[in-house]
This record gives sequence, structure tokens and C-alpha cells, in this order.
Amino acid sequence: MAKSVISEGRTTNEAIENGLKILKVQKKHVDVKVLDNDDKRSFFSILAPRVVKVELTLKEDLEEPLKEKEVKIKKEIILKEEEKEKAIENIKNFLEELSKSFPEEIKYEIKEKDNYINVSIDGEDLGFLIGYRGETLYSMQSILSAIGGKGIQNKIRVILDIQGYKEKREKTLENLAEKVAKTVIRTRKSVKLEPMRAYERKIIHSKLQQNPKVETTSIGEEPYRRIIVSLKK
Repeated sequence: MAKSVISEGRTTNEAIENGLKILKVQKKHVDVKVLDNDDKRSFFSILAPRVVKVELTLKEDLEEPLKEKEVKIKKEIILKEEEKEKAIENIKNFLEELSKSFPEEIKYEIKEKDNYINVSIDGEDLGFLIGYRGETLYSMQSILSAIGGKGIQNKIRVILDIQGYKEKREKTLENLAEKVAKTVIRTRKSVKLEPMRAYERKIIHSKLQQNPKVETTSIGEEPYRRIIVSLKK
């Protein structure tokens, strides 16, 4: 049976948007049925709060991919305490040796999480460790993940940040998303962004998800996958 939800809003469009947020899909992925039309109001109800009800049903060809995605999320691995301790020891030994090759002193902090290890590095002039658009940083993150998992059965996931680069990058992308949205609304033309990593695309999608006038879609294959920002239909 097709998955569906009933949502409400002050207008038909608002009710649809509320339903799309629940299903976490775009309008093109659902069939819409208006249950209570906001145009059918009597004289005596004109002062009452306006409520429109709609039913959103996922199109059949979309149901299976969504179920598949939900299963993948449930398979997330929670690391055992001894695995985290071993991973942290591996990473610490590597960073100690790495720091010896730097002319300036670097500071690092390692924090354990349920399903990953968080590593932050700070110091002077570490731009070479970040690279263009974080390319070197992400390569180093992959290396640390491999080193952390040495001698451990489960796969170790390391999240690395250097000199707060990711936080700064996130703010830059959020500002970009707002500027592009304004351009799309003003010109009524879609804008195609440059290729981005999945982590960066997620920031753009999240920032514009609540915007009532624009929508975002991803096209292309990795590592050239990019976002298109366009007016909502």
C-alpha cells in the first residue's frame, strides 16, 4: 500500500509543504489530494482560523528506494569501548609522529563518540593541511580513518577538522545558499552550483529546505555531483 500522510495549513500550498517535510521528499514525488479546500468557506466561518487539509501519497516508483534508505540508516555501527580506545591510541601515535615533521608546534584533540572519532588540529599556518576547498583535509581524514581502524574488526570513522575550517566553510555555504536563492527568485531562472562533496551539498539542501519559494535537486555522479536551485512549481 502506498505511503501517505494528511497535513494541514492555512493555505493549500502551506498544507502541501508541511506534508512534504514529513515525507522528506519533493512535490514531484507525490500525488496530492485536497481534502478540505480553503475556497469552500461559509459566511459564518469567515472569522474562524483557516485550515486546509491535504493528503500526500508517495508515487509507487519512489516507495522502494525510500525503504532501502531507511534500512541503511538502521545499520549504523556503534563502536565498542575497547575499539574506541584502540582507535584513539592508533590516531594519537600517528599524530605524535606527524607533528615532529612540522616546523611549528601543532595541537590536537581527540574525542570519542558513539559511532565515530572526532579529531581537531590547531596551530599556525596549517593551510597546506587544508588544501583547496578542503581537499587535503578530507584526504587526511580518510588516512586517519584507515589508521584508526588498524587491528580493529569494525570500520572506524574519523571526522577531522583543522583550524575550524569546516565551521567556517559551513557558514560560507549557508551564505551562498541565501544569495543564490535570492538570485533565483529575482531572475526566475535556475542556478547550477559547482560540484560539491555530499557533506557540503547537505548544508545547501538543509539551508534552503524551509524556503517557501525555491527548491534544490542534485544531479550528476560523484565527484562531479552538483546542486540546482530553482523556483518551486
